[in-house]
Amino acid sequence: MKYPNFKDLILFENDDYIVVNKPPFVASLDERTANAEVNILRLAKQYSSDAQVCHRLDKETSGAIVIAKNPEAYRGLSMQFERRKVNKIYHAVVDGQYSFDNLFVDLPILNDGNKNVSIDRTEGKRAETFFSSIKNYKHYTLVECKPITGRMHQIRIHLATQRAAICGDHMYKGKPVFLSSLKKGYRLSKDEEEQPIMKRFALHAKKIVFKGMDGNDITVEAPYPKDFTTLLKLLDKFDS
Repeated sequence: MKYPNFKDLILFENDDYIVVNKPPFVASLDERTANAEVNILRLAKQYSSDAQVCHRLDKETSGAIVIAKNPEAYRGLSMQFERRKVNKIYHAVVDGQYSFDNLFVDLPILNDGNKNVSIDRTEGKRAETFFSSIKNYKHYTLVECKPITGRMHQIRIHLATQRAAICGDHMYKGKPVFLSSLKKGYRLSKDEEEQPIMKRFALHAKKIVFKGMDGNDITVEAPYPKDFTTLLKLLDKFDS
């Protein structure tokens, strides 16, 4: 994998914070395995030595992630996350047609520490997400997701409870999108195995709003990466 140039990922920077557009397949922090894999934290530390990643995105998820450049800034944003003051918006493409109109999903999530996440009404921690449909295609829906809490896999599992799994999210039974299913008469040569349009689940952290150290709002929007843009273009062309 070609590693990204950190400077090219920066969407916003001031004396306290950097917001980057995390590419898919790059981890937010060091994974538990002791490999020398590049991640956002390592790239950030090379750029600014005191850098700390303030929250995490799943490895496959792309989009806006905030990095603090000093301990005060890190504490400041941690408090905002704890008090649910950070406003986050994600976009997801789900399999099927849904008309979510600010649907509120309030289902507790249990994380047993092993990347196993489940809905558990007795042991789970509170988890709340709002969902609104942005655009309907014939077989798919582009959905805006606003998580109020920040549980692991929260958006993914909450959508799955609505029978609206994110495309390509195998863990929650989301099916990948193939061009052959959209484009009539699409033919592969006979030895070729068709690859999905996106080789990951279709989830992108589109926007984040938080307070800077001066108390003013910082609002950052992250453009879609290439694979997400391609998927939407093909849906516009063949599935609208």
